[in-house]
Amino acid sequence: MASVRLNVSGMTCNHCKGKVEQALNGISGVYGVFVELSDGTAEVDYDDSKVTTESLAMAVTEAGYEARVAS
Repeated sequence: MASVRLNVSGMTCNHCKGKVEQALNGISGVYGVFVELSDGTAEVDYDDSKVTTESLAMAVTEAGYEARVAS
C-alpha cells in the first residue's frame, strides 16, 4: 500500500470536496481518501501495484478540478 498527497485547485465548497472524494474513491485499488477543502489537498491511500499517481490526478481532472502530486 502507498500514500500520496495531491494538491487540488478549483475546490470552493463542500460539493466540490465531495466530487473529488467520489472521483478518487471510484478507482479500483484506492483504499482511503481524505480531502481537505481549506488547504486544497487530497490524501489518498492506494495499492501501487494497481493505481498510479497519474491515474489519481487524472480522475480529479476528469471531475473538473486540477490536481498534481504535492512535492
